[in-house]
Amino acid sequence: MELRNRFLRHSVAMWLLLQSFVLMTFCFNSATTCPKGCYCAEPEKRLIVRCSDMHLREVPKDIPNNTWKLYLDSNQITSIPRDVFKDLRELEELDLSNNAIQHLETGAFRGLNESLKILNLSHNKLETVNEDVFSRLKASIKLSGNPWFCDCRLQEMIKTVNIKIGLSNDIICATAYPEEHAKKSFLEVAHHVNFCNVHKKTTDVAMLITMFGWFTMVISYLVYYVRQNQEDARRHLEYLKSLPSKQRKSEASSTISTVV
Repeated sequence: MELRNRFLRHSVAMWLLLQSFVLMTFCFNSATTCPKGCYCAEPEKRLIVRCSDMHLREVPKDIPNNTWKLYLDSNQITSIPRDVFKDLRELEELDLSNNAIQHLETGAFRGLNESLKILNLSHNKLETVNEDVFSRLKASIKLSGNPWFCDCRLQEMIKTVNIKIGLSNDIICATAYPEEHAKKSFLEVAHHVNFCNVHKKTTDVAMLITMFGWFTMVISYLVYYVRQNQEDARRHLEYLKSLPSKQRKSEASSTISTVV
């Protein structure tokens, strides 16, 4: 009986020790998988990583691969490099708003093509974006509050995401080409103006001016060349007139042949 009680007490102690070990391991793993300074939560066993207002200057490199929602808003991030999110295959929402982002590399959102549903890039410092950056994304994209430079390049980019951003997206032209469209809504201007046609016309005019300049130079050179030869021939003929008659005839024939 005493042996049995001892065994039971020993078994209970081992069970409690095992539970404590499992709990400590779980807590330790949870703490180490969350990026430093960020807050992580797992509602419904889906990981949310919140790194808002943490004075970050770049995207953390230790974001867990199973992250479902990632909040990097209100930081000091200036650019999004290529493949920085490529391993986050379960990411559905990415908030990069209220940063200082000026540049998005082509491939910045590679790996998120199928999973991402919401991408918030509002209130940054984006002036222009290569059209390939968003081309494969299926997410709803927020781009308002950026100092956009409205030109052909922006128009081509908007074409690749126009279904995703929707007409409600407030994209304002901080600057524009032509300049008369600055401070206006891009979507409003785009109903009446094709920025790429304006760019093409400007390019055509520049080419015509360049071609006319070259043509003028060629004509001027030919006129100068002919006049110079005529002047040389006249001087040579005057010189021949001053020579004795026999020598004059032979050299005159040679001069005429040269002029012809």
